[in-house]
Amino acid sequence: MTVQLAIPMTTKIGWIGTGVMGSSMCGHLLTPGFPITVHSRTRSKAQPLVDRGAQWADDPRAVATESDVLLTMLGFPQDVRTVYFDESGVLAGAKPGTVLIDMTTTDPTLSREIAERAAAKGCFAIDAPVSGGDVGARNASLSIMAGGDRNAVQATMPLFERLGKTIVHQGGPGTGQQAKLCNQIVIAGTMVGVCESLLYGYKAGLDLNRMLESIRGGAAACWTLDNLTPRILQRNFDPGFFVEHFVKDMGIALDESKRMGLVLPGLTLAHQLYQTVQRLGHGRSGTHALMLALEDLCNVRVNAMPA
Repeated sequence: MTVQLAIPMTTKIGWIGTGVMGSSMCGHLLTPGFPITVHSRTRSKAQPLVDRGAQWADDPRAVATESDVLLTMLGFPQDVRTVYFDESGVLAGAKPGTVLIDMTTTDPTLSREIAERAAAKGCFAIDAPVSGGDVGARNASLSIMAGGDRNAVQATMPLFERLGKTIVHQGGPGTGQQAKLCNQIVIAGTMVGVCESLLYGYKAGLDLNRMLESIRGGAAACWTLDNLTPRILQRNFDPGFFVEHFVKDMGIALDESKRMGLVLPGLTLAHQLYQTVQRLGHGRSGTHALMLALEDLCNVRVNAMPA
C-alpha cells in the first residue's frame, strides 16, 4: 500500500493535544496552509488555533474521519491509549491509508500495539517523540526521532521539517520511543550535574554568571546550561517540560531497562530526586525545578550573586 506525500493546501491534517508544546507545533503546520482539524481535552487551549483557521472537532474519532495525516501530542501513556483505542478514538474513525503519528513520549510497547492495530485497518503508524522542550517547539527546532514504516516517514517529512531541524528515522515501530528514552537518560543525568554545579559554585562564593560564562565554553557545554540555568537563576520554574511528564519518562526507561536486564544507577537516582520534586508540590513546574529539591536537601537557596 502506498502513502501520499504531505502537501500544503491539499493534505488534510488532524491534530490532537494543544499543551505547552503541541499548540506551537500545530501552529507551524497552519502557517503553510495545511487544512487542520484540531481537538484538545481543554477546548480553550485550542482556541488560538481555531482563531487562526483550524476546525474544531468534538472527539478524536471526528478528527480522524477528516484527516489524511493525524498527529497526537499528549501527556501520558494512558492518554495515548484512550485517544487511539476508545470507541470515540482515532482508530474508530481512521480511513485506510491514513498516517497516524504519535509524538508523545510513551511506552515502546504501546507504540508497537498502535502500529499493529493501525495496520489491521490499512493505516500507517509512526511513533515520533521529540526533544527540545517549549523553546524547540516555538522555534520549530525540535529533534524528532521516528519509528515505523520508512515510506510513511518519508511521505510525512514535509510535516516533520516544519517542526524540527533534526529528523532521524530510527527503524521499525517503537524505535522512535526507544531513542527518546536514551535522550531522557542523558537529560536526567545532565540536570543533576547542572543543579549540583550551581549549588557548589554558590557555596564556594563564586559569581554564578561568571562561572557559567567559563564552563559554557568548555567540555561542560550543553543545551541545559544555555537554556535552563538562566531560568534557575531568575527563579523562574515555569514549565518548558513538566516534571510529572519527566518522571513518567524515566519510569518507562527504568521499566524497559529492567526488561532488558540492565541496571542504571544514575537514572535510578535522578528518578528518585524528581519524585522528591513532585512531593514538594512542583509536578507541574519545569524540569529545572530539580534545583528546588536539591536546595531543600542542602538547606540552601541559590542566588545569582555569591553568598
